[in-house]
Amino acid sequence: MAAKTTNPFVFLQQVRAETAKVTWPSRRETVISTVMVLVFAFLASIFFFASGQLMAFGVELILGIGR
Repeated sequence: MAAKTTNPFVFLQQVRAETAKVTWPSRRETVISTVMVLVFAFLASIFFFASGQLMAFGVELILGIGR
């Protein structure tokens, strides 16, 4: 089955029509979401750092190697 080609002008009109249907977040919602992502990324980095340190300590304790 052959793909139907669309005129670039028609395609741009369709893109504009679809973009108009999108419900965009407010500035406040965007800022809150961004802050939440940064906070959770920071918390995840602390968790993985602590987990890595704990595992390294455990390996060193059990096997007597490392560091």
